Order: sequence, then structure tokens, then C-alpha cells
Amino acid sequence: MSADKAPPDLDPVIHAQARLRVVAALNVLGDGDEMAFGPLKDLLGMTAGNLSVHLTKLEDAGYVRINKTHKGRTPVTFVALTKRGRLAFDDYTKAIRALLDNAGGVQ
Repeated sequence: MSADKAPPDLDPVIHAQARLRVVAALNVLGDGDEMAFGPLKDLLGMTAGNLSVHLTKLEDAGYVRINKTHKGRTPVTFVALTKRGRLAFDDYTKAIRALLDNAGGVQ
């Protein structure tokens, strides 16, 4: 990387490993689609508490939408990536690619 070109900034909200995994998993869903909390937890191999903490950080940033509802008498929580979250993930992946493309040194 040249001295006059700084490395790209990486979004600190997404950059945490657990949150990156959450956003990457939700990004494969179509726009407007959502995933139930339980299957997301199982897919990521996370505890409910750990996933909940990371979802709160992503929700505070506006990257995910959390919808708490009931299926019969059973509470169900659904999670979806927002448009802002999709754009942030796209920007993050572009920044990572740029960083990796320039990791080989001066060309």
C-alpha cells in the first residue's frame, strides 16, 4: 500500500467476530426475510445470551431488526438484516477486499 493511501476503515460494529458471523448469516436471506432466534443461535453455535448481546449491538447500530411475537402462546423472536445493515456489510466486505488486495506490499 502506498504511503499516501491509508488502509480502509473497518466498521467496528461488524468487525467483531461474532457480529460478523451474525451479519454474514443474515445477509444470505432475501430482503424482508427474517430468521427465528433459535435456528440462528444453532446455526452460529452461540449461546442465547451471547447472541442476544451481539444482536442488541447490531440493533443499536440500525443493522438488524428484531421482531418479538407469539406463535400461539409461545414467544418467538425473529431477526432480519435492515437495508442499512446490508449496505454496512457490503461496505465492510469491500474494505476487507481492498485491505487484502493491498496486503502483498508495494506492487
